Amino acid sequence: PRRRFSPALSMPVYRLRMVSTGRISARGRLCVFALLCGAALPASAETLDSALIRAYAANPQLNASRAGLRATDENVAIAQAGYRPRVAVDADLGVQKFDGVLSGTRINQTTLPGGAGITVNQPLFNGFQPDTATRQAESTVYSQREGLRTTEMTVLYSAVQAYMAVLSDTATLELRRNNVEVLEEQLRQTRDRFNVGEVTRTDVAQAEARLAGARSDVSAAEAQLRASIGLYRQFVGVEPRQLAPGRPLDRYVPGSLDGAIEIGLKEHPSILSALHQVDAAEAQVKVLEGQLYPTVALQGQVNQRYDQQLAGSNGVSTTILGRLTVPIYEGGQTYAQIRQAKELVGQSRIQVEQSRDQIRAAIVSAWGQLESAKARVIASQAQVQANEVALNGVREEARVGQRTTLDVLNAQATVLDAQVAQIQAQRNLVVSSYALASAVGRLTASRLGLNVRQHDPEEHYNAVKDLWYGLRTPDGR
Repeated sequence: PRRRFSPALSMPVYRLRMVSTGRISARGRLCVFALLCGAALPASAETLDSALIRAYAANPQLNASRAGLRATDENVAIAQAGYRPRVAVDADLGVQKFDGVLSGTRINQTTLPGGAGITVNQPLFNGFQPDTATRQAESTVYSQREGLRTTEMTVLYSAVQAYMAVLSDTATLELRRNNVEVLEEQLRQTRDRFNVGEVTRTDVAQAEARLAGARSDVSAAEAQLRASIGLYRQFVGVEPRQLAPGRPLDRYVPGSLDGAIEIGLKEHPSILSALHQVDAAEAQVKVLEGQLYPTVALQGQVNQRYDQQLAGSNGVSTTILGRLTVPIYEGGQTYAQIRQAKELVGQSRIQVEQSRDQIRAAIVSAWGQLESAKARVIASQAQVQANEVALNGVREEARVGQRTTLDVLNAQATVLDAQVAQIQAQRNLVVSSYALASAVGRLTASRLGLNVRQHDPEEHYNAVKDLWYGLRTPDGR
């Protein structure tokens, strides 16, 4: 393998070679080393796993979803506030002037009435609304956790696509550049033969045209690689440097399509999230029904008052009240809200079935893409070998005058097209294996065994769900 630096791309570009290490077995598995960046990469080379670790730890989309989940955790503490007392302290101070007769006595005085007090309201019963609201908040938290897993899989899959795109585009660019070198040599030889009268000016023009097209293809390949580098930076967070091989995710591919569908319908976070949404919608019905129940509360109040009637007077008043409120009719609003919430429950249940259908279709599609990719890898390898043999034959025949320059150029172009197709086939094999893992719901950091500190949503949830007070978040903000 040769290493060559491309100033236009500002990154090391490696000549890649394609290696097949297996064939389709009875269980339908195909083990292929997709793209190899040289025989011996330095220890600092980026691997697909290390790129996924970077994406898992620092991708903005994933971190934003984690922050959203932390905000959702607070809904549990908000719902539990319905159990707790409300305490308020109030104080007032004013000026009052009295000029008149009180009990036959002429009074002209200015007082400063004021005081302070504390009021405590403790709900005793309010139609079980805090209970159902807490269950609703918990279901929403569980649903968003599954949504976070979906985002995680989306980000990791995008990182895989970007990683393999950089590898395949680098390999394609090298093929295009090599093709330019071959065509330059072909043009030189054609001109030499033209000078001695073995070929015509037409042959020279054909070689020149093919070389110009090859140089144009190099420019297009460079542009495509730049675009892939941009996507890599977006999802992984750093510029690609010395990328190591990407390999199919065979160990997470189920043995059969039926097995993959069964796993996906049980484990995919989109389905689990929809099921939790059903629980939350059902709890919302109970919350609204609780508004039709009577409420019972206990209120205690202590007040210290000064200068209420006469200057210098003061006193303490203490009050304890039990309050019962029975709703009779509120214009039909609550009844309409309850009916509306029941319809939303039905909608949520239908969306569960919709999610199942979508996941089943995604698994079938991903399975078909993976099987197609395996077949294309084998076919492309055979195609490259056959075209190379044909190219060598055409060149030999051209030397003895049985083939034209155009025949050689066409054979060379056919080999190039087959090599590019082989690169794409091996790229698609790796990407398709990760796509299937994502479709069944297993493309997560924990499932992949990535060496990174796993995000634990329980940690923040347990820290805030029972908090009675405090402005700081668990991370100290």
